[in-house]
Amino acid sequence: MTAMATTSAPAPPDGRSRELRFRVGEMDCASCLARIESHLSGLEGVSRVHGSVIARTLSVTLDEARVDASDIEREVGRLGYLARPLDQREGAPPPARTWTGAPARRAYVASALVGSALLLRLTLDQSPLPYGLPAADILLTLAALVGGWGFYPKGFAAAKRLSLDMSFLMTAAIFGALLLGELVEAAAIAILFSFAELLEAFSVDRVRASVSSLMKMAPDSAVVVRDGVERTVPAESLVPGDEVILRPGDRVPADGTVVDGASAVDQSPITGESLPVDKTTGDPVFSGTINRQGHLRVRVDRPAGDSALARIVRLVEEAEATKTHSERFVERFARHYTPAVAAAAVVVALAPPLLLGGAWTLWVTRGLTLLVIACPCALVISTPVAIVSGITAAARHGVLIKGGLYLEALGSVRAFALDKTGTLTVGHPTVRQVVPAAGSSEETLARAAAVERRSEHPLARAIVDEARERGLPSPWAVTDFEAVPGEGARALLDGQRHVVGRPGLFPGAPVPAGLDSDGCTVVGVGRNGELLGWIALADRPREGARNAVARLRSLGISPTVMLTGDNHATARAIGAAVGVDEVHAELLPADKLSILRALEAEYGSVAMVGDGVNDGPALAAATVGIAMGAAGSDTALETADVALMGDALERLPYLVGLSRRARRVIQQNIAVAIGIKAVLAVGVPLGYVSLITAVLIGDLGVSLAVTLNALRLARVR
Repeated sequence: MTAMATTSAPAPPDGRSRELRFRVGEMDCASCLARIESHLSGLEGVSRVHGSVIARTLSVTLDEARVDASDIEREVGRLGYLARPLDQREGAPPPARTWTGAPARRAYVASALVGSALLLRLTLDQSPLPYGLPAADILLTLAALVGGWGFYPKGFAAAKRLSLDMSFLMTAAIFGALLLGELVEAAAIAILFSFAELLEAFSVDRVRASVSSLMKMAPDSAVVVRDGVERTVPAESLVPGDEVILRPGDRVPADGTVVDGASAVDQSPITGESLPVDKTTGDPVFSGTINRQGHLRVRVDRPAGDSALARIVRLVEEAEATKTHSERFVERFARHYTPAVAAAAVVVALAPPLLLGGAWTLWVTRGLTLLVIACPCALVISTPVAIVSGITAAARHGVLIKGGLYLEALGSVRAFALDKTGTLTVGHPTVRQVVPAAGSSEETLARAAAVERRSEHPLARAIVDEARERGLPSPWAVTDFEAVPGEGARALLDGQRHVVGRPGLFPGAPVPAGLDSDGCTVVGVGRNGELLGWIALADRPREGARNAVARLRSLGISPTVMLTGDNHATARAIGAAVGVDEVHAELLPADKLSILRALEAEYGSVAMVGDGVNDGPALAAATVGIAMGAAGSDTALETADVALMGDALERLPYLVGLSRRARRVIQQNIAVAIGIKAVLAVGVPLGYVSLITAVLIGDLGVSLAVTLNALRLARVR
């Protein structure tokens, strides 16, 4: 099933390495990818191999002095696959034709041949041909050859490498049955295994189609203004600086900024927000979102290939780079299971005839049946099909999960730590009050704004905005600006040292009574060691925050902990408003890290929710780091384990529920795959399981069961 993995070998000593990308046809399962990676990683001059089944791509980092693209194509060809160099501009693989392509046609023809053979046996009593061979037997043999034609080359290639992969096991079983004269069984194995492979390819195609549907959210063309003239051009030709026109109903072709107009934009394809968001001059818009009302003129900030949507698609395709604990278990189990059952098949085939005088045909047939059961195909797809189904479902709900490891880990989280500003609150504080200590309130605010103009902190922006709205002048020359994380900012104004920051920077100057109540944050403004005054700012809880915290608690998440660098009074007010269990205030980044480690020591697994930039250390230290509002943040998309593309905290309970559902599905799939294989393996020596039963139930049946079970994850809301 769908996966992306990475295999590394020692790096080339001369350092002349280059990454080449290839499209690999018919690479539709995790075992296919693993087989290719394992083989290529053993080549001299290859330092890294990783691929994506979703995209059918293979990336190889190699030393061109030792190996080149033609060598990679040849080596992949030896495994039975066709690889060709991939153009960097080439997009997703062409639409799948699972049930109409060559493999499906071979399966249909083989099925028709078997049907004809059985009809001949029933109606003509195996009427002989001129050469004395029954016509039905000829048709059955042809059915076995045609049905397995797609995997015989891979099986023979595996035999040369002495590899017990599924193609080899099935090839051995089919040709063994032909040699024993079990023609119906041979044809049935070929046909049923072919349909099992088609089913596996279909499950991958479903995922691939889901990813492709994300890509199709971006329009193919755009109306751009060039030299004062409106022109319709391909969206992929847009470059930063272009200005595009959006009419009601148009999809945004590339990430950009509104330069004229006002409208409501449906951002649900990217952020999962249910209601359109008002946009006006200066607001960002994202590729794939829909302009619902007015006309907009948008300046392109990124090329279409580097939009938030494009990055989401790439990251979803690469989401299986990190193996889950369940996948590692399955891989370890399969490595021991397959050779063990294959060895048992040899014993069953040879021991009774040699030691007990049993019938050779009977016991060799039972040995071949065990070979079929030794095929780990259904077991191998049991986990990744669920992982990728869950990840793609989350992406369609505005949640980007960077790998199956994090999807699985979310289900075991018992405590949530949440940043305050920008996470539990809207992150847009406003100035509520200015209390001067020396001079006027206007001078206090103006000097604070002059210092904070170079800061990106939300409190700094609020102070600057308030000064601008009041029309306060800024006549000072500002030099030596320095932002101190968790403390505030310093700068020279006309050579005088100014400080704007937390009250702790002003010892001996108590905050006026009541100023820090009602959720207000207080910052002091000082000049040359003298306190100029205090500024009180307030944020408000984010809509839906209280409901999200309550739903997390109903899922058994406890405690929910708020971490903030703000003062205790403000923190307590916001904490009470949103309903968290614990509040920790006046924290430096190192303090947040310490609290997270203490939570992990007590509860085992902890998720941290923050803005992806200021909370970087805490996000990195948590079991799962979740970034808020990541649609416009490159840093959050690249560093977080999970990214909420919008600001909807309601997605947190959805994430926990999806993860727990995914874990249950994975456990069910593994149990079904191993359980059925075990029952069949025990039944073979006792004579209860035929070759046809082994393929029909142990391969096709289990593959169908685990695939349908996994696809249920797409319906999780």
